[in-house]
Amino acid sequence: MKRFLQASALALCAAFGLGAAAQNRTFLLSSERTTLAVTTNDGGSAYYQYFGPKIEDGDIAGFFGVRSNFTGHTLPQFGVRSSGEKALAVRMPDGGVSVDLAMESAERTADERGELLTLTFRDRSYPLVVRQCFRRYRDTEVFSTWTELTHAGRKGEMTLLAFASACVPLRRGDNYLTQMQGGWAGENRLGEERLPDGQTVIADRSGLRNAFGANPGFMLTLDGRPRENGGEVFGGNLLWSGNYKTRIVATPHGVEIISGINEDISSYTLSPGETFVTPEFAMVFSTEGKGGVSRAFHRWARRYGMAHGDRLHDVLLNSWEGVYFGVDQPTMEQMMADAAALGGELFVMDDGWFGDKFPRDNDRAGLGDWTVCRRKLPDGIEGLTATAERLGIRFGLWIEPEMANTASELFERHPDWVLGEAKRPLSTGRGGTQVVLDLCNPKVQDYVFGIVDDLLVQHPRIAYIKWDCNTDIMNYASPFLPADRQAEIYIRYQTGLRRVLERIRTKHPDVALQLCASGGGRACYGLLPWFDEFWTSDNTDALQRIFIQWGASHFYPAIAQGAHVSASPNHQTGRAIPLKFRFDVAMSGRLGMEIQPRSLSETEKDFARRAIAAYKRVRPVVQLGDQYRLVSPYGGSPLAALMYADENRDRAVVFAYRTGYMAGQALPMLRLDGVDENKTYRIHDLTPLSADKPGYLDGKRVSGRILKHAGLNLAPMLGREYASAALELVAE
Repeated sequence: MKRFLQASALALCAAFGLGAAAQNRTFLLSSERTTLAVTTNDGGSAYYQYFGPKIEDGDIAGFFGVRSNFTGHTLPQFGVRSSGEKALAVRMPDGGVSVDLAMESAERTADERGELLTLTFRDRSYPLVVRQCFRRYRDTEVFSTWTELTHAGRKGEMTLLAFASACVPLRRGDNYLTQMQGGWAGENRLGEERLPDGQTVIADRSGLRNAFGANPGFMLTLDGRPRENGGEVFGGNLLWSGNYKTRIVATPHGVEIISGINEDISSYTLSPGETFVTPEFAMVFSTEGKGGVSRAFHRWARRYGMAHGDRLHDVLLNSWEGVYFGVDQPTMEQMMADAAALGGELFVMDDGWFGDKFPRDNDRAGLGDWTVCRRKLPDGIEGLTATAERLGIRFGLWIEPEMANTASELFERHPDWVLGEAKRPLSTGRGGTQVVLDLCNPKVQDYVFGIVDDLLVQHPRIAYIKWDCNTDIMNYASPFLPADRQAEIYIRYQTGLRRVLERIRTKHPDVALQLCASGGGRACYGLLPWFDEFWTSDNTDALQRIFIQWGASHFYPAIAQGAHVSASPNHQTGRAIPLKFRFDVAMSGRLGMEIQPRSLSETEKDFARRAIAAYKRVRPVVQLGDQYRLVSPYGGSPLAALMYADENRDRAVVFAYRTGYMAGQALPMLRLDGVDENKTYRIHDLTPLSADKPGYLDGKRVSGRILKHAGLNLAPMLGREYASAALELVAE
């Protein structure tokens, strides 16, 4: 068995000057396939012993006496031993900046989420208590770690200068890093490269939209180039919605991953008796390549990492690209009726429905004034929800409750509720007037909660809210916080937002919430526990969405990714793409539409009805099944393909797309990794252009062995530009 992470306790005792009389204890946290082993030294420190394929208690003795060329403290501290990268640095009440922890206890417990190992340390000279926690999530392959830092003294203050959630050592070898980067309309662009010596940093300091530029999730191979279903891969993801920093430090002796809140302009002061809890760092070890990491995170997410991950999500129509700010009652009712006729289950009225003194006719006014614009909607929201109920669909709407416009009644009444410094002019965002509310302030937290609560109490038929965030923190000053706490804004904003979301979920547990931030700017597990899904990108171009959704799938399941069919030519790129291709791409996520339905021809409406009905049939497999990425759009092939399979591999859904076209160009055979070799499957064409002319594979019976090793020839179905296929496989 290859060891993924190993160290010799005896060697570490010598290396760090731990006394021979100190007692070493090794604790195993084990899932079905994986074990995390942590060795502790009473009165000393703790370090990672192993993280890899599952081992048993009887194997522990084999660690000792086995020499290792790499050692790794679970929490390296700055001060007493100052060389190397550090996860913890604290300014003590007397101004000293050294930390020297000694372990007091180790405790194993369990809660509703799984097994816990808690190590308690106390500084040898100062009243700093540190609890380092390790969790094994029940019925998943995901582990996590975080720290709880307590000022246990009675006077003075401690300032946290560095407070990482995790410091994980890995084996140095032919390591490759996989990460997602990008920006608006190009989120989650996949990047893969060999890990260089030195330090590689994945970081964000925008304050709010922390998935633009980079994403907190990353993967690192230990045995060469990334493969989908083979090889040893470590996957990590910081469960935080604010600024983060992950340092990957590679030397000839090993690799260290130090991940946590970005400490740049984010020190945090502890008063006596106060405890600061860092966000969890979730991690997976896989011997099944990148796909194994992804499937582990997807299963964990549906159970622990998102709201209602076990509940099928509706097919919806969103009004935005259909009418933009041109919201009015007749148009909303027309769109609802058309959505229902096509088989839609939910209608979402996007931006443009609110504002009295400052009507929301564009992006320059109205944010903060969440009252219905009666000029546009004379019967109000209650009129629209009544129409939705009559049509047999649900109703939702768009809000951006963390923001205001300077052209708003809210800003006129409470300019002190906005982040900004009295001595400086306000910088503004979208529309030249958008500013950020100060969620460090409990009164503002109450206000933001009240926006959502009032809407849901006054209109109990609202089933869905799209929660947007179109600006980052620009004016780094809180009118609420005292001068000596201004460096805590990035952190206190996020904790304030979490308090609001927790209150909403406690009072309104069943409403569906979509997480949006200029598209996928908040596609992260820091906020998903309170949200049902995220809007993957404002770019609805189906060809580009293949790349965007492919990248996001490395950590986020299909059920969490909003994917919509939009107009052609596309509003962002101008590209003209057939309706079938647009549906086949959107069906690989949570299917929706973002289009004015009356613009569709009768032929197109007929196809849309059939495609939506087909999606509903296979929705349990797509939204709740295991994903297998088959042919990458990033690999240079003219084909991109992925599939989903249920737990027993009795049903599967395959999506294939022609991403490039040259006359006479050959297509590779498509091998299906997610089938059972010992079963025989019947194939059904889900989205034929004509109901009476399905593709040539429709009705064929093929063994799983052939599907997996020989593959399907899709050339007859994908013989033209922007051709696509959506196939259902049912075991017989």
